[in-house]
Amino acid sequence: MRLQGRRAVVTGGASGIGRATALRLVDEGAEVWIGDIDRDAGEEIAETSNGRIHFRHTDVTDEAAIAALLAAADAAGGLDIVFNNAGAGGARERIDEIAAADWDRTQSLLLRSVALGIRHAAPLMAKRGGGAIVNTSSVSALGSGYAPIAYSTAKAGVLHLTKLAAAELARHRIRVNAVVPGFITTNIFTRDLETSEEKRQMANQAIAGIAAKAQPVQRAGRPEDIAAAVAYLASDDAAFVTGTHILVDGGMTIGTRASWDESEPSLFTALDAFK
Repeated sequence: MRLQGRRAVVTGGASGIGRATALRLVDEGAEVWIGDIDRDAGEEIAETSNGRIHFRHTDVTDEAAIAALLAAADAAGGLDIVFNNAGAGGARERIDEIAAADWDRTQSLLLRSVALGIRHAAPLMAKRGGGAIVNTSSVSALGSGYAPIAYSTAKAGVLHLTKLAAAELARHRIRVNAVVPGFITTNIFTRDLETSEEKRQMANQAIAGIAAKAQPVQRAGRPEDIAAAVAYLASDDAAFVTGTHILVDGGMTIGTRASWDESEPSLFTALDAFK
């Protein structure tokens, strides 16, 4: 019960990584407020939590909604933990095709919302003498080919914002870190589309199939894998950890496939022929 007596906010807490994290934080002893645009799913998780999870309908592109969500947790006895996680796939067009409005909408959802979550959490945590903030980035922040360009750019911004905020908020004893998921079986790239549940399940199956071939750990990541990392960063076990990130990607970014798959041709195996 590392988080006994603490109050946490999780954005995007009605599904996927957010839902798994809310449940993990409760298991660790915290009381959790989740914000999400999915009212039905949010109310369902709250109703089945024995009073440990509270739901507020929250659009994280609305600054006032973010502030209200954080204030609700603070009013219950003080804000200790914030997980800035809400997001969707955003615009999928390439850089030479994307409309300015679609670019701005994606940045607002994925980057601006995190900045505002930090901005409105910090004063509440400072008056308590500190706290822990965790932000969701992505392996797409580290290189190309993982996700659309608007999404990837926003997630790179989240990673850098995490470092800068950690430096600025250290004077308040507020730690700021990030999790960097790889392929995780969530509906993030279908959530903002009119997609049936059947097709969402098909998308997750496709992710699982790709992940088995794309990384050393031959399975797709699960929301619970990320939740475990968030719980650590939010706890006193990570009291000496700030301004950094935990990569939870099954080894995807270790190197080229040839570095871990002996059947894949590589420069070194090619040079073996000239020994």
